[in-house]
Amino acid sequence: MRRVVILVAALAVLGAGGFWLLTMPGLQRAGLEPVPTGEPDLANGRTMFFAGGCASCHATLGESDRTRLGGGLALHSPFGTFHVPNISPHPRDGIGGWTVGEFVRAMRGGVSPDGRHYYPSFPYTSYQRMPAGDLRDLFAFMKTLPAVEGRVRGHELPFPYNVRRGLGLWKLAFLDGKLFEPDRSKTESWNRGAYLAAGPGHCAECHSARNALGVIVEERRYAGGPNPEGKGWVPNLTPDKTGLADWSKGDIAEVLSSGLTPSGDSVGSNMAGVVRNTSQLAASDRDAIAEFIKSLPPKVGRKGPQ
Repeated sequence: MRRVVILVAALAVLGAGGFWLLTMPGLQRAGLEPVPTGEPDLANGRTMFFAGGCASCHATLGESDRTRLGGGLALHSPFGTFHVPNISPHPRDGIGGWTVGEFVRAMRGGVSPDGRHYYPSFPYTSYQRMPAGDLRDLFAFMKTLPAVEGRVRGHELPFPYNVRRGLGLWKLAFLDGKLFEPDRSKTESWNRGAYLAAGPGHCAECHSARNALGVIVEERRYAGGPNPEGKGWVPNLTPDKTGLADWSKGDIAEVLSSGLTPSGDSVGSNMAGVVRNTSQLAASDRDAIAEFIKSLPPKVGRKGPQ
């Protein structure tokens, strides 16, 4: 019996040690590449800010000024409730004390400056496609915005999701760290749209079904899925009859500009916030996103109230 107890204890120690090693944030290599030197391009940073929809989640609750990124929004999910943090340039309560390298590391690798894993409710699974240069510009633009005092409450997650260290295993399995790769057989505008949609725009994060581990099901990417917050259904973006088959490229660009659909309705729910951002993009960028979306392969999605 004593030998059995010793064996079980030894296995437990080995298991704990293996878990600790495999979940180390240092194993995440995304975001560790050198940041380009030189002056940031603030105009490009502004484009990345609106393409990324930063204000949609991080704008201070109850304030009309969407450049005040004090956070506070509660994101409800099957894994618990995530409270969106302050990402204003406040030196204590926001990201004003971060270096640009720490910002790139957070955006691409989901690792905080103090070495903790971020939960993928922060969509670094899409932001990992962004090169360090665009992230440098985004960070520089965000530092021009108002500093907002105040920190947001912690996440409310049940066990085992509250074991943040365990995200290391999730990342090893599902975070590939790859940058966006242009398709040389496509047009320059198509590639621009594909990058904006797949990277900063993170369109698939809402418009795709997920499995039990919270991972996008690849064959359902862009085909719509349950609202991550549990109410309603996010529409199919592909040109299937259950999606945007009857929409033209111009129709898609118009929605991104005004929020008006071909039938004359206005988008609502979270998409209204998306339009507030995409309406600030250059028309050429909205056209590029529309070109990419219109080129998606048709996938059958859910039809009905959306």
